[in-house]
Amino acid sequence: MRTFKSLSEQEILALAISLEEEDARIYDSFAQGLQADYPASAKLLDEMRAEEDGHRHRLIELYRREFGDHIPLIRRQDVKGFVERRPIWLVRPLGLNAVRKQVSEMELETKRFYAKAAQQATDAGIRQLLGDLAEEERKHQVLAEQLETQRRASGAEEDEAATQKRLFVLQVIQPGLAGLMDGSVSTLAPLFAAAFATHSSHETFLVGLAASLGAGISMGFAEALSDDGSLTGRGRPLARGVVCGLMTALGGLGHTLPYLIPHFQVATSVAIAVVVVELIVIAYIRHHYMDTPLTSAVFQVVFGGVLVFLTGILIGSS
Repeated sequence: MRTFKSLSEQEILALAISLEEEDARIYDSFAQGLQADYPASAKLLDEMRAEEDGHRHRLIELYRREFGDHIPLIRRQDVKGFVERRPIWLVRPLGLNAVRKQVSEMELETKRFYAKAAQQATDAGIRQLLGDLAEEERKHQVLAEQLETQRRASGAEEDEAATQKRLFVLQVIQPGLAGLMDGSVSTLAPLFAAAFATHSSHETFLVGLAASLGAGISMGFAEALSDDGSLTGRGRPLARGVVCGLMTALGGLGHTLPYLIPHFQVATSVAIAVVVVELIVIAYIRHHYMDTPLTSAVFQVVFGGVLVFLTGILIGSS
């Protein structure tokens, strides 16, 4: 992946064209999915789709004048700093609550992108267009807020947070949840393999401690290096890395600490109980903050955890 700062003005324009095309198609899918139940919101989204098409045309015209007809394929997934988008526009029926949250995040990200790109550009014409588009994206946020009015009129329960809460989810909850899941699940196999192979609380504790701390360091570095947060507002890489690393280590230590109990059978029973609590907590966080259906979250987390747990027991008992 390329860093945003390493992009040339030609590559920035090519990336902007790709982003506008993707956003326009997503808004079109949103409008189609909401047309039957929320026609007013669908109309707003269709207007936003038309404006994104207009932005794309202006960007292409400028690109042709400056660099010719060939536009290199540069996508958001090729550049660090963008949030991964869940393809909720493929789900039917499409929920207005989920759409509004996604649109708000998309507009916030696009506004940041154009503001950052305008600062980086040196050509006067390119800088002016990028600055103009940044201002127009701010107006889109007003349209996104109108979706909230439509949602309230529909009678849906008001359970969303403001922008600050969304940023808190991006900066803390997401990296923390990723770390907690990795630490809680990935350390199950080595811990219980050591437990059933040695039947020693002390040796099992050492294996679990090493696996937990090692996973915490690895996940912390991986999260910190994955995204500099300059476009997404996800916060400083160091802070996200620390959160992810600490939660990874905590997830593994939760079922490792019971092996400080000298009696092996008692320690194993407590560790298994802790694992159950950890999986329930992870499923709840996924449901509460990540909009994952509760039954789906429980099934995914518990099924994966049980598989890893059984793998450890089978290997340790062999």
